[in-house]
Amino acid sequence: MFMDEIVITLEQLRGMIGLRVRHHGLSCQVIEVLEDGPSLVLQNCKTVSTIQANQFGDANRRVPQTQTIPVLSPDKTELHALFLSLDLE
Repeated sequence: MFMDEIVITLEQLRGMIGLRVRHHGLSCQVIEVLEDGPSLVLQNCKTVSTIQANQFGDANRRVPQTQTIPVLSPDKTELHALFLSLDLE
């Protein structure tokens, strides 16, 4: 049985940049769309930060935590459960 892939454009996803969403109870903001996948990059809106390593693996600076959320399931026939679990604020 042939299943059609879901078509969602990068322009539609880019329209989400700047939106505030809740992910696993945390307030986050969509800061980027990655074409590969596609995926959304969420940044934690709280002051929680993580230490970022430089190219040599040395602690470099503190940056806000980010997470990458896939938009489509691996077979691209439905929206990913993590994407569906995002709640608009």
